[in-house]
Amino acid sequence: MDAPVVVARVPSLVEAQLVVGMLGNSGIAAATSSDDAGGFDPQLQLTQGVRVLVSADDEPRARRLIAEANAGTS
Repeated sequence: MDAPVVVARVPSLVEAQLVVGMLGNSGIAAATSSDDAGGFDPQLQLTQGVRVLVSADDEPRARRLIAEANAGTS
């Protein structure tokens, strides 16, 4: 099994969960990861961001979906 790949880094857990949900609705399993001291120091998310992870096999499709979603918000 390949290591997960970071496909997005966003400033908050809420945003990361929205991306994970969007990817999940498209059939892509995704997870979040952040260095926030296990939730005890959430302000670390502001400087380091929250990562959205997918399998290497899903990376191209996930990146495309995220880019399309971002294009729709501008």
